[in-house]
Amino acid sequence: MNLPNLAPGATSLLDVTITGCRQGDLADASLASSTRFMELDAAAWTNNTVRVMARNISPSASFDLGPATLSVAVTKRRVP
Repeated sequence: MNLPNLAPGATSLLDVTITGCRQGDLADASLASSTRFMELDAAAWTNNTVRVMARNISPSASFDLGPATLSVAVTKRRVP
């Protein structure tokens, strides 16, 4: 994954295909890069798709991380 240059407070969205995931499943994302001021959030957006949002939480600095490996994990929700 190669995030665009993110200004303070800016976000970038990326949809990742994860076969078998459904809305409501628990999703988590991590980036193999220094992400001190980068916050990642992941959600099972639609069936078979996880949406990852990267947000620059720095109050003053822009970031351009360059290419990095994105890992996404999905835990199936249990329905009684």
